[in-house]
Amino acid sequence: MNLSNLHPAEGSKHSDSFRRGRGHGSGNGKTAGKGHKGQKARSGAPRAGFEGGQMPLYRRLPKRGFTNINSKEIVGINVGRLEKFDNDSEITVETLVESGIVKNPRDGVKILGNGELTKKLNVKANAFSESAKAKIEALGGTCEVI
Repeated sequence: MNLSNLHPAEGSKHSDSFRRGRGHGSGNGKTAGKGHKGQKARSGAPRAGFEGGQMPLYRRLPKRGFTNINSKEIVGINVGRLEKFDNDSEITVETLVESGIVKNPRDGVKILGNGELTKKLNVKANAFSESAKAKIEALGGTCEVI
């Protein structure tokens, strides 16, 4: 068992799309699933995260740093992973996805220099490290930034 095949127990999941407050014959009449009285039974119930006037959790926790809206999420691939391709083959981001080396290219793919390479390859990626470029070109391959 792993996270990808988890699912709720049979019969434990209920639809939330039925209409409430349409008479007791519907099984959800009278109080329409809100119980008797109280703040949550009334209209204008407090918003999500409201803690009755106590300082809410999202305001009690310290805030640190910021999120840069211009940052890019680059996926790094070592040259050792390119060894599975045939000699003289052309490698693009699409071929890396098809072969399963990259699952989600996000904002780009960068080829890094860790590992050994023994084949001449023509690699097209968004970025290359200096050591990766040196290893690919030492074997007669090419590095093209797209």
